Amino acid sequence: MALLSRYGRHLAAGVRVAVLGPVAVIGLLRATGGHVAPTAVVVAAVAVWSAVYVWWLLRRTGSWATAVDVAVMVLACLSIFWTDATAQGNVGWIRLLVSFACLAYQWYTPLAYGVAATGVAGGTLLAVVLVTEPPANVVNAAIGVLAFAALSRTAWSLVMRGARGADRLALSAERARKAQRVAAEVRADERELVNALHDTAATTLLMVGSGQVRPGDAWLRPRARRDLDMLRGYGRQAPAEADLTRLLRAEAEAVSQLPVRFDGPAELPVPYRVGRAVADAAREAMNNVVRHAGAGRIQVRLSGDPRRLRVEVVDDGRGFAPERVPATRRGLRDCVHGRLAAVGGVARVASSPGAGTRVSLEWPDE
Repeated sequence: MALLSRYGRHLAAGVRVAVLGPVAVIGLLRATGGHVAPTAVVVAAVAVWSAVYVWWLLRRTGSWATAVDVAVMVLACLSIFWTDATAQGNVGWIRLLVSFACLAYQWYTPLAYGVAATGVAGGTLLAVVLVTEPPANVVNAAIGVLAFAALSRTAWSLVMRGARGADRLALSAERARKAQRVAAEVRADERELVNALHDTAATTLLMVGSGQVRPGDAWLRPRARRDLDMLRGYGRQAPAEADLTRLLRAEAEAVSQLPVRFDGPAELPVPYRVGRAVADAAREAMNNVVRHAGAGRIQVRLSGDPRRLRVEVVDDGRGFAPERVPATRRGLRDCVHGRLAAVGGVARVASSPGAGTRVSLEWPDE
């Protein structure tokens, strides 16, 4: 609505500029004899004020200039007595000036203000021409000023009503988009929480429950404590950056069942969300090696820079056929592929029975 109101003011300014030149020429050319000088004075005064009026329409707000413009239109109408415009048949330029002014008032003023301005300016024109007893066509034209202003107000009201309807639709659509974004963020948080549970407590409990780890093993207590610490930290305010080297070293050191060799730069700062997603995906890859691969060792390699990086988790285990992994298994689908996809990366798994497994985590995905 604010944009449409500003457009109405600019349109009114454009109309005044477009009309003023032809109107002034008509007024001066039709004046004769001793009436040329007073007509020129009136035209000059209207032109000077119109320059101020147009500047105000384009640069300022408020209603004072409209009131002054109405007063100028009234004085222009009253100048008919001074210039004897009726006798010369030179009322037309004033009629055009007042007509377009009354039309333009409807495009940027409230209804009551526009009606009042039109009533004063157009009514003065009508009263003056009636007093001076002009020909019937001039009277009809003066009455037409009021009729055209009424049509202009009606048309502009319809435009404003349509704009308000469009604003309501746009607001409703924006609210729907916002609700969708919030719902998507909630679902993403829920997925990440489920993934975190899968990677930590659920994996540890499954290994104990399946007999892969004995309840009294020395690594179990620190592993359980680490799982709890990670879950407690879920949802806290995250820093802007993270050192991916430090995150991967921590994940590698947490694997006590197999020797893990880590190769990478001394540090690699990346956006925290990216670093956390890559480190969590690497953790799940190492968990899968411990649980399923029957491997003797794991190697984690980090390369790249803050703009493009690659992490490889390689084992010498029994391998598997990736295309035969059921779609219901969360480990690779959500905790590896899903995490990388969420930050604009990609995960690739290369494996075959008897040949070990290589999980490649790349960011960004190009």
